Amino acid sequence: MCTLGACRQGGLYPDGEISNDANRPEYGDPDAVEPYDGDNEIVLEAQENFPTALDFHQKVIWRTCTPFDGVCHNSKEYPDLRTPAGFISTFGAPCNLQFGEFQSVYDGCERTGDRIVLGGGGFGEGELEIGYIEYLPGESNGFDSTPADDAPGLHIHLATPAQNDRPEGYATADFSRKFITDGVVEELVYASLSTRWWVLGDGTHLVGEVPDYRVEKVQDLLAIGIVEGDANHNGIFGATVYERPATLLEPGDPESSYLIARLRGEMHGEEVPGSRMPLANKPFSIPEMLALFCLVEGYSEEASTTGLTLPIDYRNCSYSDDPEGLNLLGAGVTWEGRVRKILEFNCGGCHSGTEPADGLNLLEGDVYERLLEKSAHVPELALIEPGDETASYLYLKLIGDDSIVGQPMPYNPITGEGTLTQAEIDDVLTWIINGAVEDE
Repeated sequence: MCTLGACRQGGLYPDGEISNDANRPEYGDPDAVEPYDGDNEIVLEAQENFPTALDFHQKVIWRTCTPFDGVCHNSKEYPDLRTPAGFISTFGAPCNLQFGEFQSVYDGCERTGDRIVLGGGGFGEGELEIGYIEYLPGESNGFDSTPADDAPGLHIHLATPAQNDRPEGYATADFSRKFITDGVVEELVYASLSTRWWVLGDGTHLVGEVPDYRVEKVQDLLAIGIVEGDANHNGIFGATVYERPATLLEPGDPESSYLIARLRGEMHGEEVPGSRMPLANKPFSIPEMLALFCLVEGYSEEASTTGLTLPIDYRNCSYSDDPEGLNLLGAGVTWEGRVRKILEFNCGGCHSGTEPADGLNLLEGDVYERLLEKSAHVPELALIEPGDETASYLYLKLIGDDSIVGQPMPYNPITGEGTLTQAEIDDVLTWIINGAVEDE
């Protein structure tokens, strides 16, 4: 029997060191792109700071859109942009309809509305597309005559007229939605409501009676989330006008991306309702806009969340030819383009004429120059301080800040109430933060 030393000298353990050199195949990076090698400083800055989608999310999206818990696109507003995966999932996702403030819905975001079929009561049995639906509370137990357009009840506005030989009838309304599954169109009836219905006007306005014992059922119906074909109530059914609903970010087409439209205030030359984004932070710089445009233009529909680490192709990006054209201080964010109309419409009643309230005339003279002057109530503050909403007394009056003198504005002396919509307040805020620009 061999000794331990003898065994080590034999064939089992030959002399010499064991090599750890791995013989692995070498792979190139199939996703590598040639860097931009031109002399445009904006492109070079964007390429250096935002080489990938992940860098763009970390340095721009997270900073400007998701800074605090519970605000903006951290979790409060759709879409949730707080994580890189959340950001990348906006590619191809439906755009925001902003339920609760219908005026801010863009026609291009509207989807085909759910259907309603009225069975019985003399109504035809054809499907009717729902434009929008709203419940007006109040006593509606047994109308003696045809109800008014704003009478209490369930109001359904349709794309086409309802057919009925008489102005009213008791019928069961079936609410349904169409789905496409594996190329097959399917339809699901998800709710029904039996009540007395009236046909108003040209037939596209239905009013359903809602007695006390049906209020809860109607509220449950509305809580389902009925898809409205005319969600902004302007008479235009967006899904019939546009080829397909806009998406948050459209792969390959930044000009058709809703999130970018909200940054710019327009899409294909058409104004997009709602305040410019981001609301409470500085607008994107030109290099940041270029990075976003080049990212979207070069993004593939087949890409997954792995696209986060793929390089942004600035060399072949069409927007690298003229990045200056992406400056966000374009149409819509100015005094003339937006804010003047808000103040004239909401505040001009008191702030006009020979004796305007507080000596501030918002309809005549050089109103813009006057807004840059000191406030009559708080002389240490200007009415508008470009870039600083906290030092802009007019803005503090609009939001009812504790520091103001007198009532918040606008103020209705008859009702003792009055305020701008949140979208209008956001418009004024965005304008101030962006420097209170007068015109293009």
